[in-house]
Amino acid sequence: MSAALEARRPVGRSALSIPRLALGCGNFGGVGSAPEFFGQGLPEDQALGLMDAAWEFGITHFDTADAYGGGRSERAIGRWVQSRGVCPQLTTKTFNPMQAGADSGLRPGRITRQLRASLDRLGVDHVDLYLAHDFDPDVPLRESFGAFDEARADGTIRAYGVSNFDARQLAAALAAGNPQAIQNCYSLLTRQDEPELLALCAERDVAYLAFSPLAGGWLTGKYRRGEPFPAGSRMTQRPGPYQDFVTGRTFDILGRLQAVASSRGTSMAALALGWLLADERVSQVVIGPGHPEHLAPVGEALRHPLTDEERAAIEGALA
Repeated sequence: MSAALEARRPVGRSALSIPRLALGCGNFGGVGSAPEFFGQGLPEDQALGLMDAAWEFGITHFDTADAYGGGRSERAIGRWVQSRGVCPQLTTKTFNPMQAGADSGLRPGRITRQLRASLDRLGVDHVDLYLAHDFDPDVPLRESFGAFDEARADGTIRAYGVSNFDARQLAAALAAGNPQAIQNCYSLLTRQDEPELLALCAERDVAYLAFSPLAGGWLTGKYRRGEPFPAGSRMTQRPGPYQDFVTGRTFDILGRLQAVASSRGTSMAALALGWLLADERVSQVVIGPGHPEHLAPVGEALRHPLTDEERAAIEGALA
């Protein structure tokens, strides 16, 4: 397992390399960047315990954003770094408002201000990867990337990229600047980046980072046909991003995937993570466990890599 965790991938054409797995910290003090959930999610003591468990497991890259929990996620990471005396590689992002009604977007002045505030909350002098957290139609990408280039020149970031961009937007970004990575939602249930965006990443040497690899918990088997959603799950907290999954077809697919997982003696979550880790186009998988025990499927996926026959069986289950 340690060898798999230590394996690293280059971030595009930059000098930065990253491990295959990162700890997603979007549930620290909130549920992602949604202001209506700031102060919810994992309280700080639980977030600190989860970071301890991830670090002990061998995960050395933490992924956050300025607006996760309205800054609470970055502050929790900063307190962990200060109290534990170690520092993971760090990804953070900017675009979303820090509170309801606050400014948002990718204006150069805002990027500079937000990066400075992120560094203060994290208690570090640089982050390894800085991402535009969404596409801003109101600001020319060349202007936004000018601010990213200045940050890279002064050493406050090592590399930059984008997140939640589609293929057309990524092509525009590559024409306007030098983004080295893109982080998008990608899983067995969310494959919208095939084939156009993934092909563009391969063609232009852009690192592809996958978040929500378990589709908001749908690929863990916790949601069952005809049963209420479990208390505390994403479908009871913030169901909007996953509402399209509530169909008979999804439950049919989940049943077939569970059969494949059972045939190889692993959980469905391990199957879903293993499918991503077996894809050479995916540079990093960002996992977002809510509790230390949620790291168990990661261990399963690393101990039981998929065979070609199992990958074919998965494709058949999805057909």
